[in-house]
Amino acid sequence: MSSRRNPRDFDTTDLVLSYFSLDRLHPIEDRIAAAAAAGFSGIGLYTGEYQRLQSLGLADAWLDDILAAHDMCVAEIEVVRGWAQHGAAYDSCLAMETTAWEMADRWGCRYLQAIGPYDGTLTDAGNAYGALCDRAAEHGLVLGLEFLPFTNLVTAADALRVVEQADRPNGGVCVDIWHHARGADDLSMIKAIGADRITGIQMNDGTRIPQNPDYLQDCLRNRVPPGEGEFGASDFVGTLIDLGVRVPWALEVCNDDVWGQPAAAHVQRCAVPWWEKASSPDERSGELGDVTVDQRRHGVLLVGGDVG
Repeated sequence: MSSRRNPRDFDTTDLVLSYFSLDRLHPIEDRIAAAAAAGFSGIGLYTGEYQRLQSLGLADAWLDDILAAHDMCVAEIEVVRGWAQHGAAYDSCLAMETTAWEMADRWGCRYLQAIGPYDGTLTDAGNAYGALCDRAAEHGLVLGLEFLPFTNLVTAADALRVVEQADRPNGGVCVDIWHHARGADDLSMIKAIGADRITGIQMNDGTRIPQNPDYLQDCLRNRVPPGEGEFGASDFVGTLIDLGVRVPWALEVCNDDVWGQPAAAHVQRCAVPWWEKASSPDERSGELGDVTVDQRRHGVLLVGGDVG
């Protein structure tokens, strides 16, 4: 009997392996098998990779069979940009959306990631984000707007302004610890979003001092699993738990040391050590109580569902 769950029912008991934790052309069958073995409930899939698999004739029954064999689902979709721009950027966004809607209708995906930049004012961006949310709602998707210091949505506060202007029930903010720690590094901005507006969480870790002066390349190549860096992952997680966030934990640990390698070791390393550390009473003054090994494996940080 299958234990595969509907991704739209995912919460803080679930881990999702984000697409960019492995290199873009990493074999999809190894990606799925590694995620299942490490205790993830689902994976993320990039629209461009879905299109590539389609072109190879591998996006239909073959892919569905692999997912079913591992009781895995496609939980999140990466990524749409250009939704608040004009001309070619907007046309490209509409093409990405078409692929995203197809994926959502096929697999019942929960979540779609959106990023900037935007043209015009924050009000213009909010109106455009609202329209994107409406289009996504037709396919049952929740949206997360990710703030990125290399766009004009620099901080969590910027993303929140856009989300509040849009004012859609399926539109929220994605909080990625990398862009928090390497950006404003202000937990009060994360708290200000509120649990209901945090629709996506991306966990990883890194050094406080950049290893590469190019921000984009650094964040795509030098992330490490949560708890192995200097970002204060336990405090970040504790803040989200205390807010009462109820969305899955996506692990986005992009590191070029593992590109071209079998996925199992990296994916397992992403999943296990952080959960054990983050759920340790020593790390958070006992607030989380006792967590079983099985619960750690599946990311259950809210003991009994009552902490928050």
